[in-house]
Amino acid sequence: MKNAVAALVLAAFASPAGAEVLQSGPSGFESEHRIETALASARLYRLLADVGSWWSDSHTYSGEAANLSLLAQPGGCWCEKMPDGGGIEHMRVVQAQPGRKLVLTGSLGPLVTEATTGVMQLSVEPKGSGSTLVLNYRVAGFYKGDGARLAKLVDQVLGQQAKSLHKTAEDLAIRR
Repeated sequence: MKNAVAALVLAAFASPAGAEVLQSGPSGFESEHRIETALASARLYRLLADVGSWWSDSHTYSGEAANLSLLAQPGGCWCEKMPDGGGIEHMRVVQAQPGRKLVLTGSLGPLVTEATTGVMQLSVEPKGSGSTLVLNYRVAGFYKGDGARLAKLVDQVLGQQAKSLHKTAEDLAIRR
């Protein structure tokens, strides 16, 4: 019962704080998601690298998020193992500041086969005993179809992942 009350209190003060497509045009777009969590910033940063524990199975090529890995150091790969022994490089780490920031480059999902490049910045800031995460993804290049529609779809997928990350972080915060 004590844990249930604690969970309700944490949920009331630790929730997703916002998301939106900041801009979109014929040659690119920018999406941003912000979450606030009771999980301390150092633990949230470590959780980011454990991408297979919070990313959705339905947004992987293999169908299993457990096949995802992220090495949080410069040159580190956000990769996915395929059941046939192959794999996919989703993004590459270009900046790592433990407990504070990860910057990755690459094109997620179907953007990988388009003529695009993306930069994802994951910024973690302490907030009281918890933390705030800002996930910003900017994509530029040439892609087929309506750029505003594509921006909205990518934003929705990232929003789903941010919600899943938030839930996983809250579950960890409760178990501290």
